[in-house]
Amino acid sequence: MELKKFSVESHQGPFLNINEDGYDFNLSDELFMIFDGFGGSGIGDKNLVTLKENLKKFFHNFISDRNSTMPFYYSPKYLLEGNALINSALFSHFELYKENLKKPFGERAGASGILALKFESIVSLLSVGNCRAYILRKGKIKSVFSEDSFQLLSHDKFDGPHKNIPLSGFGLFPDLHYQLKEIRVTSGDKLLLITDGVYGRLDEDELQSGMSKDTINIKNKILELFELANSRGNLDNQTCMILEF
Repeated sequence: MELKKFSVESHQGPFLNINEDGYDFNLSDELFMIFDGFGGSGIGDKNLVTLKENLKKFFHNFISDRNSTMPFYYSPKYLLEGNALINSALFSHFELYKENLKKPFGERAGASGILALKFESIVSLLSVGNCRAYILRKGKIKSVFSEDSFQLLSHDKFDGPHKNIPLSGFGLFPDLHYQLKEIRVTSGDKLLLITDGVYGRLDEDELQSGMSKDTINIKNKILELFELANSRGNLDNQTCMILEF
């Protein structure tokens, strides 16, 4: 399945002076990533650079030798590529966690994130923390994951963005809590990967409407989602990635 269009944007938002969100991708490995970092200025943003490089490096090493043994985890229910994605996440998490142990608590950093890997017609999606992934198919949007945040503990739809605080993250706890889904994509499918600076102020109908717009420049879809979230009082960093098949 061909990836027809791809766009991504990350911005510090209307209030903050530093952007701890981020993204990265490797088109040759068909690996795409978004992140919502935490730790503060000069901490969360700096550590995110190392996390992204480790994820790309470990994944490329695992996938370049298809006969290699997965060092942390292997499950026959996932593709080799999905297992490589899991091991890359675990390896990168462990490296960041070791660095955090050397620092005072107030100087530690981590990140929520979603990793998307395309292999032929299958997209493997790995989620850690409070980022969201949606698939738009035949005009209908559907969430891929239930994010690991206070959203799971909240029953009040009016308690706002405070319920988006992550309960897990890269580098946060000794064990990495993650979810993995493998989706077979078809022509016309669209994947939306977003941080809480976008979805925290929007509902799924608005995300569906924004994603369904027929435009050649899909970056405009991202900028319009940012603008709408900001008009609702967003104070957070924002990252959005769109993949159209």
